[in-house]
Parts: sequence; C-alpha cells; structure tokens
Amino acid sequence: MSDAAAPPAQGKAGPYSWYVLFVLFLVYALNFIDRQILTILAPDIRRDLGLSHADIGFLYGTAFGVFYALFGIPLGRLADGWHRVRLMTLGLALWSTMTALSGLARSGGALAAARIGVGIGEATSGPSAYSLISDWFPKRQRATALALYSAGIYFGGGFSLFIGGSIAQHWNAAWPNGGPGGLVGWQAAFMAVGLPGLLLALWVATLREPLRGRSEGLATPPHPAPFRAFFDDLVTILPPLTLIGAARTGARALATNLLVLGLLAAAVFALVRLGEPLPQWLAVATGIYAVFSWSSALRRRDPATFRLILGTPAFLCVVLAYGLNAFLAYAVAGLAPSYAAQVFQVSSSEAGLWIGGPAILGGFAGVTLGGIAADRLRQRYAAGRIMVVLFGAVAPVVPMIVAFTTSDKTLFYAMLPLTQVLASCALGSAAAATQDLVLPRMRGTATGAFFIGTTLIGLAMGPYLAGRIADLSGSLSIGLLSLLASVPIALVAAIAALRLVPQAEATRVERARLAGEPL
Repeated sequence: MSDAAAPPAQGKAGPYSWYVLFVLFLVYALNFIDRQILTILAPDIRRDLGLSHADIGFLYGTAFGVFYALFGIPLGRLADGWHRVRLMTLGLALWSTMTALSGLARSGGALAAARIGVGIGEATSGPSAYSLISDWFPKRQRATALALYSAGIYFGGGFSLFIGGSIAQHWNAAWPNGGPGGLVGWQAAFMAVGLPGLLLALWVATLREPLRGRSEGLATPPHPAPFRAFFDDLVTILPPLTLIGAARTGARALATNLLVLGLLAAAVFALVRLGEPLPQWLAVATGIYAVFSWSSALRRRDPATFRLILGTPAFLCVVLAYGLNAFLAYAVAGLAPSYAAQVFQVSSSEAGLWIGGPAILGGFAGVTLGGIAADRLRQRYAAGRIMVVLFGAVAPVVPMIVAFTTSDKTLFYAMLPLTQVLASCALGSAAAATQDLVLPRMRGTATGAFFIGTTLIGLAMGPYLAGRIADLSGSLSIGLLSLLASVPIALVAAIAALRLVPQAEATRVERARLAGEPL
C-alpha cells in the first residue's frame, strides 16, 4: 500500500478517513488514561509516599506538562517533516512503557521521573494527530473531526478514574499487605493501563500516511532532512544545549539568552526563599527559558513559520484564551477525586464511578457539540470558531462554584459533568482556529505552540497552584475557586481573538510570502 495516500482535495471525508480518526481517538483516549489515572490514585499515593496536595499537583501537572510542552515543539517540527504515523507509534510505545514503570516507583522523585517520560512520549501524539486529521479531512469538516478526536480526552480521562479506582481497591482488598512483587493497588493500576499501549502501538503502525497539504490543494513535498531539522530545534530548546544554539546566532543573541536565564534563575531563587518548592518553579522556569530560546532561533531559521505563529497576535490570543480555560479544567480534573475523598469520605471506586463515568459523557458531549457549533458558526462568521472559545471562557464558572461549595454529594456529582460540558466545548474550535492560521507545512509546529498554552499555562500551573493554595489554606475548595481570578484575563484574550482572527486568516499566505515563504 502506498506510503503517501492522497485523500480527496475537496468534498467530504471518505470511510478510511473516519477509520483513521477512530484509531487516533483510541490513542488520545489512552493518552489521557495514562495521564489522568494519577488523580484517582492520589490519596493512596500521598499516604504511601508522604506527599502533599501541591506535590500531587506537581506530579500530575508540572512534571508531566513542562516536558510535554518542551519536547512538543521539536517533535511538532519533526511531525511537519517526517512520517507522522511512525512518529506516533514510537511515542505511544515510549509513554506506555513509562506509565507501566510508574508502578515500580517507591518515592516521589522516581514517580516524577516516570511522569517526565510519559510527557516526552505523549508529546509526539498531538502534533502528529492534528496534522494527520487536517490532511484526511477537508477544511469544512476539520473542527468537527478535531473535536471528535479531542473527545478522547474525556473518554480516557473519565475511564481512567473508573478503572484506576476499581483496580486499586480490588487489589488492596485481595492483598492488603502488598501483592506479587510487593506492589500495592495504585502501583498495579499504573501497570495495568500502561502495558496495553504497546499493543495499540502495533495497530497505529498499520495506518497510511496521507499526502501532506492535499486536503486544501497545497500539496507539500517531503522535507529533505527532517531529523536534521529536529535536532536543530532540539539544540534551541533543550537546556543547556540552548546556549550552543544561541551562540550560533552571535554574541548578542548569546548575551540576551544568558540575561533571560539569569533573570529566571533569580526569580526561582526568590520564590524558594519565600518557601516555595524548588522542583515546581525550576521546572516552570526551564519551560519558559526553553520556549524563549526556541522562539528566538525560529525567528532566525524559519521567519515564515515564526511570522504566522509567534508573530501573529491572533494566534497568541487564541492560545492564551484556551490556555486559561485549561488552567481551570486541569485543576478541577486533578483535584476533584481528592476533594470527593476528603469532603464526602468516598472510596476510590465510588469516586471513579461517579466522577469518571459522567466525565466521559459530559466531556464527549461538550467537545463534540462545541466542534459542530464552531464549524457551523464559521460558515456564517469569519470569527465563528472564536465565539465558541469566548463562550467556553465564562460558561463553566457558575457550576464550578456550586460544585466546590455545596455540602450535598449528589449536587457535587451533578455539577462536575456540567462544568466539563461547558469547559470542553472550546477545545475543538480553538484547535481548528490555530490550524487555520498557518500553512500546511507548519501545522505540527503550530500544534506544539498551541499545546504550550494548555501545558505551561494550564497543566503546569493550574493543578499545582490549586494544590498549593489548598495546603496553605487547609481547604481544597479555596484552592480550586481561587483560580477563577484568571477568568477576566481569558475574556480579554478571547475578545481580542474575536477581532483579530478573521484578518489574520485572510492574510496568512500574503504574510508568509513577505516573510520569505516560496509560494
């Protein structure tokens, strides 16, 4: 079978396109099973490893998220130039192995190392999948397809709570003092969800690679040296290799890089002196420094890509608006099981059933309906997709407040999926909007930049800050609801995107040409 299959340049997607989407949905679901399972196991992990709520926020969010974002950029670049199916296959095998190894952790440090490995492996998935879907589906179906793919987040995240809590509880009931190999319930749960990913990787390897850009009549030839471009990007984003990358540009670039590094080091030092934990802020500072180094190099090496992504205010506003949506959503997802255990004294299996089950339906409904609405609004309004992003910034606020202030367990369980329906509706529209703002060869890089918003802003900061404030205040409710202070910023960013996106999309080819793109 041809290595570069060509989907129709126009019309509707064919059966094979939907088959590919189904497989990619399963990959994304497993992605979030492996990512999210830590949350339902958190009470047992805290007890056995002596960790705080902030530590759980670090393990769930920062340790995973920073390296997910950091490696997502060069791996997004590799997805733009190499065989995307092969890249996803290798990444899936890596993160599944690291999830299974999480079950062997005997300390918070060992678990953090495994979470970093999961983050690096999963960084291959998003850029590859977004680019593949954008080539297998015509533009007018893209938000719907990306929304259906993104529903894997909620299926996997919800299912992870159910299966994780069930495995841990039944394992501990069968072996109260540890089972085979001395493993306790939460360790067995990690291994049970990690190992099947190796089988799924073999299935993914059978997918066909589509002709890049064919879906919108901009067929793009293969990159002549994709791994050279990948390693060039790696040198610009992976400390301390970033100093080499900066030095290649000249003495002034190196001096600027060192200045930023010094300022970030001083900020971390000040935070630690104030009592903040070093691992959290060292990881965040590393992520910020890495992104600065990469963007500086991208501006020099690929001015057209820089111009359409980091040099486009509309793109940055979409990323910020959805990143702050994720800031709240990840905090709720990360700490809701612990909140249920602490406030309502429920078991892990009950929390997994009544939080995880509705999360599957709520998240799937929200992201799917949001994607469909975004596509229909886009047909009538140039900024139609951003309208859904704007709605997603404010709609979850009321049910979130009710969920984390009520003393009624039933009302708590009812408000969580409603919060997820309203928050998740913006994902497909935001993703499609960023893809529409770039050229086909830039999609993987654009996805990497988009994920910076949902990781460095959302995943790396939301769960940790909620947990840290909860530790300081003694209340998980205060920790979670304090994050609502971010909503006005999200609103400003979404309104700005509403005004800027139509012109930015209409002028993308012209602006790329002005930056040197041979079109």
